Amino acid sequence: MRAAFAAAAVLSALAVPALAAPGAAPASDTSARPLTVNDAVPGKDGIKRLLALRGLDKITGRPSNIFAPIGVPVKFATMTITARYCYSTPQSEPPETTAFVQITDNRPDQPERKLFSGWMLASSPSLNGVEHPLYDVWVISCITNQPGQLAPTVASTAAVKVKSPDAGAKEDLPALPEGSGQ
Repeated sequence: MRAAFAAAAVLSALAVPALAAPGAAPASDTSARPLTVNDAVPGKDGIKRLLALRGLDKITGRPSNIFAPIGVPVKFATMTITARYCYSTPQSEPPETTAFVQITDNRPDQPERKLFSGWMLASSPSLNGVEHPLYDVWVISCITNQPGQLAPTVASTAAVKVKSPDAGAKEDLPALPEGSGQ
């Protein structure tokens, strides 16, 4: 069951548009259609890779999935993201995805500036983060054109009901002395 779900996730991920941010302009001619792993530049080993990222608009709190084929610039809001390399460990090892990413900011009222150029780790998104006042971007997984690849398990974006760590405790609050004003 899990393998079928993971395989369906890979197939659906390959058909998702490269930009999920509303109003974003295309970065290249290939952005007019959904980008897939086949749009990626093959590596030295001949494998084509697609980097799955998540972008967050800090103002609205809306997350967006970003799919960046290796070597193809994609737009997310005012940023252009170019994935240069990505690798996900096999299912038999502890899950980890590493990626080399370059991000530039293209605001209309300012000249283009480099925001980030370096390695990102899916297990430690705060280690090398993008410093932008309006948006956050972090790595989720790396998808290849290899047959039989299973998509890594990714945390859900569904709303979660927060539960207090003390919710199971059956302690009563201490009684305050009379006249304490509280």
